[in-house]
Amino acid sequence: MNKTHQKKFWSKIVGGFVAFSLAIGASYTTLPTPTASASAASIIGAVIGGAVQATQINSAIKKYNKTEEGRQELFAAMQQKYGVNSDPELNRRLDRIMSALTSAIGQVDPTVYDKPYLYFVNNDKSFNAFCSLGHVMSVNTGLFNAIQNEDEIAVVIGHEMGHGQKDHPAKGMRRSIGPAILANATGSIAGVIVANIWNNQGITKPQEWEADNLAFEYLTHSNYNPGACAAIWQRVMDQSGSGGDSFAHLMVGGSDHPSNKERRNNYAKKLAEYSGKHVAVEDGNISVNGQFFCTPAAASDMSGAERSYFVAGNLAAAFHNGQNKLGATSEGSTVKLGNQPIIIVTGDDESASVLAERLNSLL
Repeated sequence: MNKTHQKKFWSKIVGGFVAFSLAIGASYTTLPTPTASASAASIIGAVIGGAVQATQINSAIKKYNKTEEGRQELFAAMQQKYGVNSDPELNRRLDRIMSALTSAIGQVDPTVYDKPYLYFVNNDKSFNAFCSLGHVMSVNTGLFNAIQNEDEIAVVIGHEMGHGQKDHPAKGMRRSIGPAILANATGSIAGVIVANIWNNQGITKPQEWEADNLAFEYLTHSNYNPGACAAIWQRVMDQSGSGGDSFAHLMVGGSDHPSNKERRNNYAKKLAEYSGKHVAVEDGNISVNGQFFCTPAAASDMSGAERSYFVAGNLAAAFHNGQNKLGATSEGSTVKLGNQPIIIVTGDDESASVLAERLNSLL
């Protein structure tokens, strides 16, 4: 074989391996260009070793993501790694939320029943939840400590289930696992996967948006308030500002993820669309059909701005379901639109009768 043919030969081998690596979405260091001093054996060894590694990565991910044996093994490994909080009340709340969201998801994506979620409450005190391979999920104790209302907790978990339904953890794992394996070359690939259960590492910005939008869709098919989607990001902003890094890394933010404000505004836009463009929120002020309705006051642990999205969520649901055609009424401290409760007034709000009368004038 002359030098020209040799050059073409090695170029095809190296080029083919790089293309293979990119095709499976794994992250590898770039193979060095063959030089005169590189031996044929070393180049062939690098090519074969990389191809074997890629095959092993895919095999291990498939095991933990698709097989029941692998899912149960990963579930046990995660419980051991993060610890299990057996508090009865926290587990009852998580069971209730998972049941409600599974039913909601089932209305738009019946495949949720093909691979039922395995989940547990862990002992981590930070504000987070995450979904790993195989629909294996864990919710931090800190999430329950930071949020008391179940609707907002459902948004966080619905977001993670959105990742799970679209298989984002497996896709992110393929992008992230290569460097970890190279750094732990003495261990098995399967062992590295179990040891490196990342909180959404490798998840892209488009995937974050997809999970956000799915969480909204799931909530609108449940009994949870769809306004909670914007409300939780308003809460994050109230406590940590509008940057990309949310407090305690809620749903793992960062410069490559949407900012808190972008997420809140996206949900506010979706809420307006869900209402048929009848309801809008701006700076804590709620409008109906383009006219001012009310500015909810702060109450309990919510700012007025956060609370405004819950009121707007109730209004949006009423318009979406046609309850607006039945008119507004006040019953004690509660304003209703048809059969849909809209707001329970507090001492700092306008009275229920005043709000009901104003709402009727805007319909």
